[in-house]
Amino acid sequence: MSAAAVPNQATSWWMRAEHIAIVIIFVALALAHLKDISWGRFICAFLLIDLIGYLPGAVASRRSRGKPIAPIYYLLYNLTHNYVVAGAAVVLWVLAAGGPEWAMVAVPIHLSGDRGLLGNFSKPLWLPFEPCSPAGATRDKQ
Repeated sequence: MSAAAVPNQATSWWMRAEHIAIVIIFVALALAHLKDISWGRFICAFLLIDLIGYLPGAVASRRSRGKPIAPIYYLLYNLTHNYVVAGAAVVLWVLAAGGPEWAMVAVPIHLSGDRGLLGNFSKPLWLPFEPCSPAGATRDKQ
């Protein structure tokens, strides 16, 4: 892999800024169509991503007390927080509902919110499931 392919702080901020812009656009669309949104389906779509993909891994991570957790938790997170998989789910939703609906904006708001606002992208197996804060990082004692 070339050095250009490895994200650095500058490219990371550009990627996050791009996702923040996506959040702003879709929140603006949601606000413009407040009366047209089925809020139950919006909230369900927004929460299901984390109920299926994040919560099981977060619970397992906390219970493991710093030990590695099963790869299935990473897979669940990465699948539910993937635009291709989410896009396929939205297409199935469109087909089941008989057409698009404004509640579907919950999906890009959630995914881009995670990336842009929280800095959460895919979870690689070799890193802890939950990010470590700098205060919790191991430091050499002087």
